[in-house]
Amino acid sequence: MGMLVDSKEAASRQGVIEINEKEAGWDEPPSLSCNHSERVLESVPKKNPAGPSGWGCLPPGAKWKSTLDRQGGLPLSLNFWSSCIKYLIFLLNFLFSLLGLLTLVIGLWGLEDKKSLGSEQLPHLGTDPMLLFVVVGLAVSAVFLAGCVGALCENICLLWFFAGGIFTFLILETLVGILVYALWDQFQDVLDSAMLLAISRYQDDSDLRFLLNEIQLGLQCCGVVSYQDWKSNLYFNCSSPGVQACGLPASCCINPWENGTIINSQCGFGALRLDEATAQNMVHFGGCSPRLRQWMDQNSWAIRDYTLVTIVIEGLEFLLVTKLVRDIKARKISD
Repeated sequence: MGMLVDSKEAASRQGVIEINEKEAGWDEPPSLSCNHSERVLESVPKKNPAGPSGWGCLPPGAKWKSTLDRQGGLPLSLNFWSSCIKYLIFLLNFLFSLLGLLTLVIGLWGLEDKKSLGSEQLPHLGTDPMLLFVVVGLAVSAVFLAGCVGALCENICLLWFFAGGIFTFLILETLVGILVYALWDQFQDVLDSAMLLAISRYQDDSDLRFLLNEIQLGLQCCGVVSYQDWKSNLYFNCSSPGVQACGLPASCCINPWENGTIINSQCGFGALRLDEATAQNMVHFGGCSPRLRQWMDQNSWAIRDYTLVTIVIEGLEFLLVTKLVRDIKARKISD
């Protein structure tokens, strides 16, 4: 009976020793020699936990402390050139994200100011110019904010999201540029149709009213082809019962200013009822389409150069982001 108890105690002690050895990382099998058996204990190297770059700006406390202890109290940093790329990407994305947020705020303010989000304005929401500001501002701010935070925190997921967004922007801008260049005449016809639609909705949309007034004042023109185009507007048509019947907007007047500072909103009233000899002394006869086409032809080089500069900057950012991601991955492997 005593021998049985001793053997059980020995077995239990042996089991405890084996458990302790496994917990300590000694899990290699013994190697046998010719004369005697010997357990060769080799520690299994444990994979180092990911460095701070793998966790973003707010890593878990325990892992952060263990990494700092392992690295002597300071996290391993990128080399000089990688750090320059990191902060350059952060600065550029911060500026572009501010522009995107500003565009988004302008679009939302415009929609809210004229209550386009209401149910009665939903049929015209698709043609609302403020909707373009909202969509562009939202896309630009989301992509560049991701790049800004991703570069600062060295977050690979956010950097890849930013790179994908930049690549998408490059493809869209290139396609739009090619289409506009190849279909320049058709694009101008579409622009004329858009101006006619804006004339018909002149009184209903404050943004379209502002754009038309600026175009007519700046180019000193009236209508699309001629001033007679304003008959398509229900308020300016001669069959309208209102006070604006057979009239024109003040931006069509040759001298719309009263006392040189205030626009006289009634300077074009009754102009469509007058004969051409009398009306030409009051309002501009020429349409805006020919002058707008002439202006676009004269400034096409500026539009082209601006587009090329934007594409070059975005392409450079895409290359810098891919380089930064490779450097972050290489540092994590070396950690």
